[in-house]
Amino acid sequence: MSPERGASQQHRSVEILAAKLRRRQIVGSRISALETLLVLRQVIARSRFSNFDQLVEIIRGVGRTLVEAQPKEHSVGNTVRKVLHHIREEYHTAIGRQNQDASSGFSISKFVLQGQPRRQAPAPKTEIKTTLKEDDPDDPDSFARGLKPVLMEAIQDVLDELETVYDNVSKNARDHIHPDEIILTLGRSKTVETFLKTAAHNRHYTVIVAESAPSYDGREMAKSLSAVGISTFLVPDSSIFSLMSRVNKVILGAHVILANGGMFALSGSLVAATAARAHSTPVVVCAGQFKLTPLWNLYHEHASLDFGNPTEVLGFEEGDLVDKVDVVNPHYDYVDPELIDAYITNDGDHPPSSIYRLLKETYDDEDNEL
Repeated sequence: MSPERGASQQHRSVEILAAKLRRRQIVGSRISALETLLVLRQVIARSRFSNFDQLVEIIRGVGRTLVEAQPKEHSVGNTVRKVLHHIREEYHTAIGRQNQDASSGFSISKFVLQGQPRRQAPAPKTEIKTTLKEDDPDDPDSFARGLKPVLMEAIQDVLDELETVYDNVSKNARDHIHPDEIILTLGRSKTVETFLKTAAHNRHYTVIVAESAPSYDGREMAKSLSAVGISTFLVPDSSIFSLMSRVNKVILGAHVILANGGMFALSGSLVAATAARAHSTPVVVCAGQFKLTPLWNLYHEHASLDFGNPTEVLGFEEGDLVDKVDVVNPHYDYVDPELIDAYITNDGDHPPSSIYRLLKETYDDEDNEL
């Protein structure tokens, strides 16, 4: 079996995660990204490869398997792209350091030009003790053995970013929420929840939470905010437009941020953003950068092709009515970039027009299609 095919066929962990994603046993962008990282770490630790191209193909193979299992959980593909980007950076840095060491031979002239002895420079954070020689017929595993410590560190960097994403998004919360403001949000985004709670340490303000039928996650959000002393009102979704004239700011979460600056967000977000635009109320979105995807909106103009159980909206007990209508229960709305004023991420604040530039910095073009 070739190393390229080994990742998807030899590692049981890939198939287990794919099955969980397919059955929606794992739901949510952050948990899906974390599980993807842990699987990638196992795959790389056990894989055999003798050159960099084989390594990239192994990781892409894992990415394709997981994305095909649940194509609507975009954070899985984003995580694989981020890991590939970090690995390329670490690999090129290691190769450059190795070439520099190889070319820095000793000479009397260099010794004289150095003058007085200098303090020894600190060692780089990751040292490659084995020469990175690709396709070595004498020792086929030497390349992998030398590079794996660097790869583990690259994955750890991405893991650290995910584990601290809520705190990093919320670190400047008090600069965005001012005293006595009225904030509107909907559903229960963990990122938005942490953001609002962090701002409450320095600001006194009021939050209006739309209950977000049919999931009614807004009820849990309202309970959580009220429990820490934030003045909170729970309202039905139908009240969003009528209350918008009193609202100072709309704060939403995102399921995925698309390349054009738009986003998929909890169903009901489009109503809130459209009402905010009608009243010239700013709309800001709190989301980690792991939700950035190089994909565009390839689905319906108003929603992604990801639907929940229609009986949550209209039960079968309704009788004749069920036979006369098609009931659609979309999980997410598509919110156009023109309806969003700013994204608050773990790497600062960005307007929708800068998302494309951020994607260029976050991923490599060759990984847009895994």
